[in-house]
Amino acid sequence: MKNRVKDLRTEQNWTQSDLAEKLDVSRQTVHAIERQKYDPSLPLAFRIARLFGKTIEEVFQED
Repeated sequence: MKNRVKDLRTEQNWTQSDLAEKLDVSRQTVHAIERQKYDPSLPLAFRIARLFGKTIEEVFQED
């Protein structure tokens, strides 16, 4: 699954650690999501989208 998490995070001038803290996950989880090595659970995907003020579809796209 492709995603725009890194782009959205950098637009906010947040580090991976900043985003991880806001989502209550590890920095390694954010890193894995951004590198598209890990697909987040549905609840986490909703939290990510909500944090950026986007819909899930605006953040995550099928390959």
